[in-house]
Amino acid sequence: MEEPEAGSECAIGAAAAGPMADTQYILPNDIGVSSLDCREAFRLLSSTERLYAHYLSRAAWYGGLAVLLQTSPEAPYIYALLSRLFRAQDPDQLRQHALAEGLTEEEYQAFLVYAAGVYSNMGNYKSFGDTKFVPNLPKEKLERVILGSEAAQQHPEEVMGLWQTCGELMFSLESGLRHLGLGKEGITTYFSGNCTMEDAKLAQDFLDSQNLSAYNTRLFKEVGQDGKPSYEVRLASVLGTEPNLDSDMTSKLKSYEFQGSHFRVTRGDYAPILQKVVEHLEKAKAYAANSHQEQMLAQYIESFIQGSIEAHKKGSRFWIQDKGPIVESYIGFIESYRDPFGSRGEFEGFVAMVNKAMSAKFEWLVASAEQLLKELPWPPAFEKDKFLTPDFTSLDVLTFAGSGIPAGINIPNYDDLRQTEGFKNVSLGNVLAVAYTTQREKLTFLEEEDKVGTGPVHPLERTLL
Repeated sequence: MEEPEAGSECAIGAAAAGPMADTQYILPNDIGVSSLDCREAFRLLSSTERLYAHYLSRAAWYGGLAVLLQTSPEAPYIYALLSRLFRAQDPDQLRQHALAEGLTEEEYQAFLVYAAGVYSNMGNYKSFGDTKFVPNLPKEKLERVILGSEAAQQHPEEVMGLWQTCGELMFSLESGLRHLGLGKEGITTYFSGNCTMEDAKLAQDFLDSQNLSAYNTRLFKEVGQDGKPSYEVRLASVLGTEPNLDSDMTSKLKSYEFQGSHFRVTRGDYAPILQKVVEHLEKAKAYAANSHQEQMLAQYIESFIQGSIEAHKKGSRFWIQDKGPIVESYIGFIESYRDPFGSRGEFEGFVAMVNKAMSAKFEWLVASAEQLLKELPWPPAFEKDKFLTPDFTSLDVLTFAGSGIPAGINIPNYDDLRQTEGFKNVSLGNVLAVAYTTQREKLTFLEEEDKVGTGPVHPLERTLL
C-alpha cells in the first residue's frame, strides 16, 4: 500500500472546463510544480548500477502508459494529443502561438497546468480523490491553438482525429463523468460501460472459483439477443492466443459456465506496451547486482508475457529477499484503489536509489520496532501473528511511473506473502523533502491545532535525530 504525498491533491496537476466550471473540477493556475532532486544519489552509483536503473526506468515508463487505458476512454487520446503538441513546439513556442490565437496569459497558463495534471495523474482524473479535472479555458480557444499548431501542420489528419475523439469528453462534466465509478456512479475502463456492481461481484466470484487473481484483468460484458449476458475476463499479457509452454496459464484460457452466466478468459490486454516493458527488463537483467535481482526480473518477465499473477508473486518473493539494494525497484499491477470494485491493480513502476544517511536512522527505528509496537494504542490481536523485520530504507526517486508519487510504500500487497515472507517499507526521501515544505495551511486531514509546530523537519525525523 502507498501513503499519499502530503498535499497530493495539489501536486496532481491543474485546470478546468471553462470559467463557469465548479472549482473542484479545475486545477488552479498557482499550483506548485516541484523537482525531486536525485542527482547526488545517482552520482554515487557505479556505471553498472546506472545502467540497471536506466533500463528499469525505461520499463517503468513504458508500462505506465497502461494507466491511461485503465482510467477513462479519452485519457489515451488526450495524452497522445498533448505529446504531439509538445514534441512539435516547446512550451515557449506554443505560448507565442497561443497568444497569437487570442488566448490570455492566464488561459495559456491554465492549459499548461492541465497538461501537467494529465502527465502527473496519467489521465484526466485525479489519482487522489478520483475526481475529473478539465481545462480552465474556453473549448473553442483551445481548439484554435491545437488546430493551428505546428503539430497540426505536420500531422493534420492525426491531430484532427485526436481532437475530434477527445475534445468533447475532455471538457464534459456530465453527472456520470465527474468521478471514477461503476455504472451510473461514474466512469471506469476496468469494466465495459454496461457493467454494474452486481456484474463485478459475479466476476469476482467466478475468478475466485478458478483461483485467478483480478489484479491484472479487465471485465467486458456483452448482452446477446436473448438478453443473456456473457463476460470476457481479459488478462494483461504479451501473449494472446499463441501456443506456449505454460500449461497452467493455457488451461485457464477457455469458456466457462458459472452461476448461469457465460465467462470467457482471454489475454493480450496492453500487449504492445507490455512487450516494451519485457524488452527493457531483459536488458536490465544483464546489470543485476545479484541472483535475487536476476530471478526477480525473470519472474516479472514471465508474468508480463504469460499474464500470470503467480509468476509476479514469485518475483515479489525474490524482491523481498533482496535486502538493502543500492537500486530499488518494483513494477507491475499493484494498487487497487481506483478499481471501483477494489480488486484490479493499476500499473506502477518505480526506480529509486538509497539515501544512506536517512536509511541509517530508519535502521535504528526498525531495530526498536518490536518494543515500540507494545506501546501502540491497540491490542496485539490487531498485529500480524509474528513480527517479521521489514527492510525499511529511505530512497531518492529516480523514476515513478503511474498515477501519482506517494511519500512511502509498504509492499507487496499479496497477503499470503506478507504473512509468510515479509514485506518492505520504502520511504521516498526526496518526495518527503518536497511534501514537508508545503505551506502549513495546505496540510490535509489535520485539525488546525495539530498543524502548529509543523515545519520542514518531519516529526519522525526529530525522533531519530
